[in-house]
Amino acid sequence: MKSKLKVLMVSSEVVPFAKTGGLADVVGSLPLALSKLGCELRIAMPKYKMVSESGFNLLNIDKEVNVKVGNTMQKAKIFSTKVAGVVTVYFFDHHEYYDRDQLYGTTQEGDYKDNLNRFSFFARGTLELLKKIDYKPHIIHCHDWQTALIPVYLKTLYRDDPFFEGVKTLFTIHNLAYQGIFPEEEFNITGLDKEELFTPDKLEFWEKINLMKGALIYADILNTVSRGYAQEILTQEYGCGLEGVLKERKDKLYGVINGIDYKEWDPTMDKELTMSYDINTIERKSKNKKALQQENNLTVDENIPLLGMITRLSAQKGLDILDEIIEELMELDIQFILLGTGEAKYHEKMKQIKEKFPSKAAIHLSFDPKLAKKIYAGADMFLMPSRYEPCGLGQLISLRYGNVPIVRATGGLKDTIINFNPVKKTGNGFTFEEYSSQMLYSTIKRAVETFYKDKESWRRLVLNGMSADFSWEHSAKEYIELYEKALK
Repeated sequence: MKSKLKVLMVSSEVVPFAKTGGLADVVGSLPLALSKLGCELRIAMPKYKMVSESGFNLLNIDKEVNVKVGNTMQKAKIFSTKVAGVVTVYFFDHHEYYDRDQLYGTTQEGDYKDNLNRFSFFARGTLELLKKIDYKPHIIHCHDWQTALIPVYLKTLYRDDPFFEGVKTLFTIHNLAYQGIFPEEEFNITGLDKEELFTPDKLEFWEKINLMKGALIYADILNTVSRGYAQEILTQEYGCGLEGVLKERKDKLYGVINGIDYKEWDPTMDKELTMSYDINTIERKSKNKKALQQENNLTVDENIPLLGMITRLSAQKGLDILDEIIEELMELDIQFILLGTGEAKYHEKMKQIKEKFPSKAAIHLSFDPKLAKKIYAGADMFLMPSRYEPCGLGQLISLRYGNVPIVRATGGLKDTIINFNPVKKTGNGFTFEEYSSQMLYSTIKRAVETFYKDKESWRRLVLNGMSADFSWEHSAKEYIELYEKALK
């Protein structure tokens, strides 16, 4: 019998402990799915202030790691807990580095000035921790730039360490736009040999340090969170300056679509909903729509299409092209509900829309997980006109809740949403390719016309979406295949 595959996941954020985005959801769910398939999973992450304040029952395991960061020795106490009774999570407790209100920076000040110190320590500290607890994984699975130094350290500082012989790395890119770029003069913080590694074919990037680039060069296997995005990042348009490095390693680059937790996102059990429902009782969904309309002072009428949007208000998420047509859009016989925060100019525009169309538009410039679930269940259509989208989780949750996605065909959106064919009754949403406000408007209009004029097609669209399977089990099997590729 084959021995159990041992995997250490390293991430700067993990649900339910700390979260700023989809990365945390992935690393919160994927280890549990892998465990069910017979892998032994452990996780390492920093012990942020929000972890300490959330009342999790963490155990001090009586181990410390010491790491040289620049010219100073830094140490962390290690705490641990178990998730679902099967996955051990290790927390790095370093008051000066992690006991802060935010994870990476503040809205006012931007990124923390010592992020290179914080995440060099975390990366190297993780390797030291493995030796301290005598746990040798087959695979170290690293996520995004905050962990990008781990593959670099393994192939440089630790290359002759017998403990790590045979240990392989998988590096997952969740969003290539965030690369961990720092000034050249901070290089000594990493503890790496500058002469050997600060070169254009290694970590140097336009006279700066680029941590993501290091991982792309040194990790054994690379992947990103959809097949579409894996192709797109090889191009100049989406490669963020690293397309050359990625092209050189494209035979080691794979795309695995993210899943969603089908226990958390379940319209049959969701406590936030007015009425539970499933694919066989879809007519009960309308009770959630009426409740959403009432709570948001919208005209209560189940025959008016309600368009939902839960997003970061930024150009990457398509707010620039929506901005150009939102007033024209609101003249259609529709309703619109938006939840999210972001750039001030989009906040201002959405406030104006609310004032101009009080019975047709509900705008919530906040973060509200309970309202998010009500929107997924109560809206008829879900809008994601992203300029680029590595994977996207909103469209997957929408399908689960019988809410028809309207998306731009990019990255993970292109991989998961199939344009509706009214003749064959195939597809699960409405898609457009050209990134323009005109294409966005005409695609929404096409969806609205289908809703009004072809009830049979609309029902088929909803059922097609609800019958799709984007649970983690399928993606977890693909990750096991990548681990086995790395080990070969």
